[in-house]
Amino acid sequence: MTDAVDSTDTPTPRRNPKPKVTQINGRDMKPSTLMMGHGFDPALSEGSLKSPIFLTSTFAFENAAAGKRHFEGITGQRPGGADGLVYSRFNAPNQEILEDRLAIWDGAEEALSFSSGMTAIAILMLAACKAGDVIVHSGPLYAASEGFVAKTMAKYGVTYIDFPAGASREELDAVMTKAKTQAEAQGGEVPLIYLESPANPTNALVDIEAVRDVRDAHFDADRCPIAIDNTFLGPLWQRPLEHGADLVVYSLTKYVGGHSDLVAGSVAGPKRFIDAIRALRNTMGGIADPNTAWMLCRSLETVELRMQRAGENAEKVCAFLKSHPKVTGLGYLGMIEDARQQDIYDRHCLGAGSTFSVFIKGGEAECFRFLDHLKIAKLAVSLGGTETLASHPASMTHLSVPPARKEALGITDSLVRISIGIEDADDLIADFEQALEHV
Repeated sequence: MTDAVDSTDTPTPRRNPKPKVTQINGRDMKPSTLMMGHGFDPALSEGSLKSPIFLTSTFAFENAAAGKRHFEGITGQRPGGADGLVYSRFNAPNQEILEDRLAIWDGAEEALSFSSGMTAIAILMLAACKAGDVIVHSGPLYAASEGFVAKTMAKYGVTYIDFPAGASREELDAVMTKAKTQAEAQGGEVPLIYLESPANPTNALVDIEAVRDVRDAHFDADRCPIAIDNTFLGPLWQRPLEHGADLVVYSLTKYVGGHSDLVAGSVAGPKRFIDAIRALRNTMGGIADPNTAWMLCRSLETVELRMQRAGENAEKVCAFLKSHPKVTGLGYLGMIEDARQQDIYDRHCLGAGSTFSVFIKGGEAECFRFLDHLKIAKLAVSLGGTETLASHPASMTHLSVPPARKEALGITDSLVRISIGIEDADDLIADFEQALEHV
């Protein structure tokens, strides 16, 4: 006869009974190594080398005291968060493994997964702001991000002030002063500085270090985090947390997922900022589903290899495009012509990436002829996949942006955005060459 369970026993966490090993022989292991097993113990899953997909909505507690303790953590009545698995709107094995691995790439304390990049951005902003507050953001942003700030947040009494991606220290000072004055007049504060660098679709870079210095001069850093959408270069080619950002945001759909077969997002950073975002995610239910989380863990095993190959291809393709008579300009980080942008690149970036803008001689009609004659590259939005994609931002992803705003941001009718994949570079060059013949 077994003994009855004492419901007063202190529950212990059920995941990861073995300590997470991140060093070997006194040296830190690289992210590419840790992606193969970090955060998962095969002993918890019948010895399975790879994590199973945990298709369950809820988790059984070992005793009633455990259930109480887990909910104390989930609801914030006890510091430290959940001690174990509770309910799949809050946490689940696949999502926790994914989040452990995402945090590694950017050197973050914690990471959260979301059902899309825009879910991550929306919950981040909603968690940070209240009526009367002012968001300061760089421009351009992805059109849906700009629209969410300007339209949706406005419904809740939150306004914004933006600045161009390449703003100088003096321009940033003026923007912060204006934002502070506006917030005080509205009875609020500046709770968030939101950046996108490189910007979509122009590849304009923001000086993260300058933004941090100006933030520190005007606001309390603990009350005004700097968040950055690092989708175009992360996680391989830029590490924003090392340059002054507090939170790093991704559309995991892009390079991290990397196969154009899923939609997801993430936010990573210090626990003091992540906790509020997690609490709102728990309420709204924006967590990534278990199958998507499993697929992302698979993709993280090859993200470095895929991004390296795509980056090498982009360099070769852009070398061809630069000299083509029907190309009037390139927004490629490996060929920056502006000295200030080059300085930011040298300090912040570890690679030029594989997504860029190409300016075709003419306008919309000429761009459409180019796009319609591509044979290898696919005419589709998104980026960072194994295949090469091309689109026309002014009439597609940024169609909703007002014409004057598009003009100010350099999103013209002659701009085509290209995301280079991992095909053979010479084949891609041949494809672009024959398509340009029709312009």
